[in-house]
Amino acid sequence: MPDQLGHPDRDEMELGKVLAALADPHRRKVVTDFLAGPDDAERTCTSFNLPVSKSTLTHHFRILREAGLVLDADYGNRRGITLRRADLDERFPGLMALLENEARHFAE
Repeated sequence: MPDQLGHPDRDEMELGKVLAALADPHRRKVVTDFLAGPDDAERTCTSFNLPVSKSTLTHHFRILREAGLVLDADYGNRRGITLRRADLDERFPGLMALLENEARHFAE
């Protein structure tokens, strides 16, 4: 059962929801940006510099959170976002490595 913020437990993550979340290029960029950094990195939503409005940014992070890709910590005046790398690697082995490879390929 998802927690109060909508984060599903690792065993509740659904491949269809994860893939649907990753189908959007803005959301996939968020995940690949996380993958390029340290595993425990925490960032703010605005640090990704997505060319979208604030309401659309909120929508994208809600989709990522509800799919189980990110953890969203509410600090009152800001939110901290982290990638659920360990949970994703456990639940969907190889998926994050595939995204890392794709990002490297298009960066060349």
